[in-house]
Amino acid sequence: MKNIKLINGYPFTKFSRETYNAVEMKERAASFYEWMNRRRTCRDFSDKPIPKEVIENIVLTASTAPSGAHKQPWTFCVVSDAEIKSKIRVEAEKEEYESYNGRMPEDWKNDLLPLQTDWKKEFLDIAPYLIIVFKKSYDFDEEGKKANTYYANESCGLACGFLLAAIHSAGLVALTHTPSPMNFLSKILNRPVNEKPYLLIPVGYAADECWVPDIKRKELDDVAQFY
Repeated sequence: MKNIKLINGYPFTKFSRETYNAVEMKERAASFYEWMNRRRTCRDFSDKPIPKEVIENIVLTASTAPSGAHKQPWTFCVVSDAEIKSKIRVEAEKEEYESYNGRMPEDWKNDLLPLQTDWKKEFLDIAPYLIIVFKKSYDFDEEGKKANTYYANESCGLACGFLLAAIHSAGLVALTHTPSPMNFLSKILNRPVNEKPYLLIPVGYAADECWVPDIKRKELDDVAQFY
């Protein structure tokens, strides 16, 4: 039975977790970094099926992320239906074509050259699952009235980080895809007016032959300042 304590009338549960000595902490921190540093964004997916339970647990992991006032302002729409995936690809490629052929300034396109991306998005058909994250700008209460959410952008960003880590932990690959604008996702999936598309993430196994850009991440001194 849970150990519950009321604080100003609200239930709190006693928190406890494993603690490690200095050597164990260093080993665990280094091991986790090395594992996460192997994560790569992939565009070459296999169509090999994935057990639905794996995806369910990945989404549940994402939902453990912190959120403003614990409002959890997100919906994870999981698409495996081939017809829906095809519709998403058609609309995404329309937007991407416009971006690569007029919307993007030249310096942006030059920055993308080492990644060799283009407007064609075959992975939207091939990956067995698409997870579309929707941000709730506001919510509805039990009476159908508008209810506030707080720091929805930041909360969804945190949840997506957890989601990507969970996908990597399961031995799968992902791609963070942001066709702009993304309103077509709301229409295809018939989402309510309080939800806005935030991120489109294909999930699956890497293809048998999968090539990723040979790029390097910034060193610690480039990303952190210690005071």
